[in-house]
Amino acid sequence: MPATKLPVLDFILTNYKNFNARATRDATLAYWAHIERGGKMFWAVAGAMSSAQLGITLAPAIRAGLIHGFSVTGANLEESLFRLVAHSHYKDFPDYRYLRKQDDTKILNDRMRRVTDTSIPEDEAFRAVEKIVVPMWLNASKRGERRFWHEYFYDVILRLKRSQFEGNPDECWLLAAAKAKLPIVVPGHEDSTFGNIFTSYVKSGECSASIAKSGVEYMADFYDRYKELSKNRAGCGFFQIGGGIAGDFPICVVPSIIYDLQQKAKPWSYFCQISDSTTSYGSYSGATPNEKITWDKLTEKTPMFVIESDATIVAPLIVRALLECKANPAAANKMIAAHKKKS
Repeated sequence: MPATKLPVLDFILTNYKNFNARATRDATLAYWAHIERGGKMFWAVAGAMSSAQLGITLAPAIRAGLIHGFSVTGANLEESLFRLVAHSHYKDFPDYRYLRKQDDTKILNDRMRRVTDTSIPEDEAFRAVEKIVVPMWLNASKRGERRFWHEYFYDVILRLKRSQFEGNPDECWLLAAAKAKLPIVVPGHEDSTFGNIFTSYVKSGECSASIAKSGVEYMADFYDRYKELSKNRAGCGFFQIGGGIAGDFPICVVPSIIYDLQQKAKPWSYFCQISDSTTSYGSYSGATPNEKITWDKLTEKTPMFVIESDATIVAPLIVRALLECKANPAAANKMIAAHKKKS
């Protein structure tokens, strides 16, 4: 098969030789090798990746069986939904670095909420979704029902009619995940727009705080989800974008099973982090993967990669190359083998 059928993979193999480029190449190839062995891959996504439209590559990857679970911030969860229902109302600010305080005040008065170089429309996103979610919370409170945070959003996105979509549904990772029924954990979901909205209804007495299962319950459930994901011979890998609780929370499931439940658990069988956090004193986000060996999360044999770069640039490259591999495995493996001989 001509290289043009695998352009991104060919580009990475041909050009990415050293430094962060080499880490990107090696992480991609190890990811593909893990999938080829029947392994699963769990993604931890921090930052504002949904507003940055990472779903363009994540959604196809979910459908192709390259991603098998997520840990996301509450913001990434809801912002994937926002992009689907309000995409045409977003406004971009490519010159955001040169905005004055008065410019941002105008953005506020225009009922837009800026996230770096783009902005989420208050009425078409927050308030439109609020009209759907709040009645669900109220009904759950009346009935005494309890659900995980992401389950409410799964329910919302699966209820929407196609006529309500403004964004491309094929580029919405939350919709793809809901259809695939992927396991999700949303640690610290209170720290999000809808986490705040929910809190206001709890404060007013209209909703019971108990209808949203807690982070402790997320971890207790994740024990079982991790065992399911890692039960295959190749185990489950961990692919992390950014730092913070989205990554810190789920990766701890392995030592918690081992030391707290006193049960057997496979270590994570692959680790890659794309981050611009540099190694520093006490920074968990900037800690080298080797440190995780001492916490029984990884082993000295685990493929480990750190790509110190912008995830909005690197992650789509990796995923596109993996999609090419998945679509044309024989050609991909032949190309990879040929490049290894040249190296």
